[in-house]
Amino acid sequence: MYVFLTGASGYIGSSVLRALVAHEHEVTALVRSDEKAQAVRDAGGRALVGDVTDTDVVRRLTHEADAVVHTASAKGVDPDFIATVLAALDGTPKPFVHTGGIFTFGDSTSISEQSPVSPPAMTAWRQPNEDAVRSSAVRTTIVAPGIVYGRGAGIPAMFVGDGEREVRLVGDGSQRWTTVHIDDLGELYVLALHRGEQDGFVLAASGDNPTVREIAEAGAHGSPVVPESADASRERLGAEYADALLMHQEASGAHARAAYGWNPTRPSLVEDLADGSYVR
Repeated sequence: MYVFLTGASGYIGSSVLRALVAHEHEVTALVRSDEKAQAVRDAGGRALVGDVTDTDVVRRLTHEADAVVHTASAKGVDPDFIATVLAALDGTPKPFVHTGGIFTFGDSTSISEQSPVSPPAMTAWRQPNEDAVRSSAVRTTIVAPGIVYGRGAGIPAMFVGDGEREVRLVGDGSQRWTTVHIDDLGELYVLALHRGEQDGFVLAASGDNPTVREIAEAGAHGSPVVPESADASRERLGAEYADALLMHQEASGAHARAAYGWNPTRPSLVEDLADGSYVR
């Protein structure tokens, strides 16, 4: 399959690129610099230097491809990008896989694909874009990742200590986060592409939902772990970002396993922080 991929130089997109190449798909990635283009080529893909806001280029690449995977999702990108892709794919069997996020569901101890949405301010912009994807006649799937970790990056890197400087929790650290390893996530994107559902939606959640304190203690490596008030977290991180991280979220990811055949096998976030890709 010939796949048009966005965000291939990013954290999620680079994992999707690796997974697509491993499954012997041909990938053309739209990237913004020659340096990023070389990284795509080094990973086994083809690269075109351009911008995802260039609707003419997006339209052409969509027409040329057998499928589209969009991981460069952003507030200023999605409305025009989605409209262009959906128009180009209309009346074809070509699948479109779009990127959402677990924050959409707000505080919940049992998030599933059928849960009501209650996004924090930081990600409220996603909803009208996802509505446009889901209401189209195109074969679309939205992949909604939990907190992504692995390869020494992602949000959990904020809790990596050096044995001396303090590691600050977000709030008191009692809230739980849904989690997914970056490499397991890449595999789920490929499965979503192969499945090619009409109005598909799948949570990328490993089923491991540690507390923020457990996460921080695993990553601290001897540094003191210090709680703070919610207001202190908002002051330190910015109100919208802190409010998203202060949410309590738990999910099993059962639908991804049952319907897509997904089998996450990588170490848990706590294991990876304690003795994995984050160890300095």
